[in-house]
Amino acid sequence: MKQNSKKFKIKTLGCKVNQSESESIARQLADSDMIQAGADEQADIFIVNTCTVTGKAAMQSRQAVRQAIRSNPKADIVVTGCYAQTAPEEIRQIEGIDIIVGHGEKHRISEMVCSNSCRRCESPESVRREQRFQQLPAVGIGNRARPLLKIQDGCSAFCTYCIVPSARGPSRSLPVEAAVEGITRLKSAGYQEVVLTGIHLGCYGHDLNPPSDLLSLLKRIQDTRTIDRIRLSSIEPREISTEMIRFVAQSDSKTARICPHFHIPLQSGDNDILLKMHRPYTQEFFKGLVWEIHRQVPEAALGVDVLIGFPGETEDAFKRTYSLIQELPVTYLHVFPFSPRKGTAAYNYPDRISAAVVQQRCRKIRQLGNIKKSEFYNKFINKTLEVLIESNSTFADGYVKGTSSNYIPVLVQGDPTLIHSITQVKVQQVDAKLNVIARPV
Repeated sequence: MKQNSKKFKIKTLGCKVNQSESESIARQLADSDMIQAGADEQADIFIVNTCTVTGKAAMQSRQAVRQAIRSNPKADIVVTGCYAQTAPEEIRQIEGIDIIVGHGEKHRISEMVCSNSCRRCESPESVRREQRFQQLPAVGIGNRARPLLKIQDGCSAFCTYCIVPSARGPSRSLPVEAAVEGITRLKSAGYQEVVLTGIHLGCYGHDLNPPSDLLSLLKRIQDTRTIDRIRLSSIEPREISTEMIRFVAQSDSKTARICPHFHIPLQSGDNDILLKMHRPYTQEFFKGLVWEIHRQVPEAALGVDVLIGFPGETEDAFKRTYSLIQELPVTYLHVFPFSPRKGTAAYNYPDRISAAVVQQRCRKIRQLGNIKKSEFYNKFINKTLEVLIESNSTFADGYVKGTSSNYIPVLVQGDPTLIHSITQVKVQQVDAKLNVIARPV
């Protein structure tokens, strides 16, 4: 490592795809002899990878940029991500920014900051017609024990509330062999679980020549035995086939275990609202899917996204959403208030719900989510879980923490020698704060 190497920091907002891309950018910078600065160190380059999925996310992105400028006054400030792509004019108004980088050039950030040859504060080109999957290095850096591998980008669905297709462009995929190679590299680097992520993961492979799909990729990964565990990030309801559920149910640690964990966006349990959202399923379909997963993979974690306060969401519509989640074997909820995004169809929809009502409904549905999580965790008391130990724990002396194959965060009696191992543990208790406490078998 060169003594005079520049130091960099990256601040990441938003989804797992952004997190994956930030890790890859960090790897590129490290490969260019740059050093990741510590929390209390000044950086020469500060990259803010932004989000714009909601108005709050855009606001937090602006705050993160201003904080980066204040805390690192001598650094070159690079702003990238979805907010940079969709609202560069808003970012440009913040004094102190050096470079705005759109998604089309995100893979060149290392080259840009190292050569100082990049354009300053020009608007990113549109990604609406982008057909190429911009491949970034598969190996990230840092303390993450379960690295993210982006295998798909973009979305062509155009749900009426969602700005992401404008920010990310159409769906496009990493070729199958490149995905397998990326996982192999991560395994060689010492990782035992990889999380496959994408903006519209269930559309993986449809654009490839010849076409492929997510299940075919999973079978290829399992056939090559390239990793111990594979986890899927969010996947749309219509893209979870009976065959995929059966494949997950039958996978085991002898090959590549496909983790029994499905994160499925619901958004609303009311059919009229689903139609207005341009969601291609009904609450009856969603209900049948969740029960089918539970029937075939009863230990599976089932995460659900819920969008509260969509224009026209009556009290009865909200109650239908609440009742649907209440009756289903759901594990946890991600709850989002509706945020009007300029450029989406729903931005101009009438019958907006007041902020106070949206806040009240969000609070109620989050309370339900906590009940569901508690019920799921308590099912595993005195049962054995397969846990990837990830780090030390501040819970108490003599404990480390990890994640079970079915996505339960577990505190395990043990010392740091267990870190990065997959360990069989027996759950002893779930405390009032929903800490799941276990000991090695």
